[in-house]
Amino acid sequence: MPLTNSATTYGGVTKTFHWLTALLILSNIPIGLIASDLAYEIESAPTEALIERATFLFSLHKTIGVAMFFVALARIAWALSQPKPGLLNGDKWLEAWAAETVHWLLYGSLVAVPLSGWVHHAATSGFAPIWWPFGQNLPLVPKSEALSALAGTLHYILQWVLIAAIGAHVAGALKHHVLDRDATLRRMLPGHAPGQPTARQPDHVLPFVTALAVWLAALGGAGMLGWFGAGTGNTAPGLAQIESDWTVSEGSLTITVQQMGSSVQGSFADWTADITYDETGDASGKHGSADVTIAIGSLSLGSVTKQAMGADYFNVSDFPTAQFSADLIDTDQGHVARGTLTIRDQSVPVEMPFDLAIEGNTATVSGGVSVDRRAFGLGTGVTDANSLGFGVDIKVDLIASRAP
Repeated sequence: MPLTNSATTYGGVTKTFHWLTALLILSNIPIGLIASDLAYEIESAPTEALIERATFLFSLHKTIGVAMFFVALARIAWALSQPKPGLLNGDKWLEAWAAETVHWLLYGSLVAVPLSGWVHHAATSGFAPIWWPFGQNLPLVPKSEALSALAGTLHYILQWVLIAAIGAHVAGALKHHVLDRDATLRRMLPGHAPGQPTARQPDHVLPFVTALAVWLAALGGAGMLGWFGAGTGNTAPGLAQIESDWTVSEGSLTITVQQMGSSVQGSFADWTADITYDETGDASGKHGSADVTIAIGSLSLGSVTKQAMGADYFNVSDFPTAQFSADLIDTDQGHVARGTLTIRDQSVPVEMPFDLAIEGNTATVSGGVSVDRRAFGLGTGVTDANSLGFGVDIKVDLIASRAP
């Protein structure tokens, strides 16, 4: 069997690319679907066994997907260097047009589907890792939950276009083999099985335009259904504004957790702070107090945001807010916010050291503390720190203005 193509046969390299691609696709699609089903199970009843199984399957799915991306690029480069054997039914205009359209859909999807999945992975945090030798990041792809959500939606839509194209491709091959009894399928099997193409062959422009129309229709339909706007922001009602002696004009409230050995950082978009502070203080060193309310539903925590809202974690449906009430004290070691942090139905004593600088009527604050998630009943089904670390680092940075 020759390695290169001819006008009537496919060579060994082309056949190898074809069947390697088929093996990767037909194994990776069910892996991805099974992993997605496990992810839904984890949201309602997380256990270490489920998380470990889902992590393994997602990592396997992603790694195979990235490998498929590079195989597709190599396959396309090889195809461009080779003559393409003509269709054996090129004189049947409708069948030939459909066959070429499916080929365009296959080649385009083999690049777009794994690439969109890789961008989705690279733009977020809190993921099942892609295995060696591939990396977790991509050049020019920043960490962005909006970008990750967009890429994830594209990946989901385009995978169904790919699945439909594969179905059409297989049906066409079986039709040629069983009904037409020609050499279309045999030309792609091991061995030498030439087939004489018809004199008339389809134009490539119209099938390409048709394939492009299919992709645009799929994306346009998803857009009409609102898929591209789903999951990109918090839709929970915002916290009511409060009056305070010090009003926060800028600020960030972030948390960092360790998942599978990697740091995953999240932030709360909605929180309020009722702050009183007097530079003079009293005899005990108390200068004021802070009462912070945090909207749990405003948390963005990478790819595990939805899981974090579940019943075994923050349980946002029953406990929509967290509360930190503390006295602001000046000690020999510096400033500390000493009080109680309430998450879910658990209140835990907390001391958070912080740096404070006041210039005129503007105060700049930076502080942080580490707490144990188990003290608040978070993730009780996950007892392995290698899967989900026990410590959660909380950090706050803000600029506040003194009320007139």
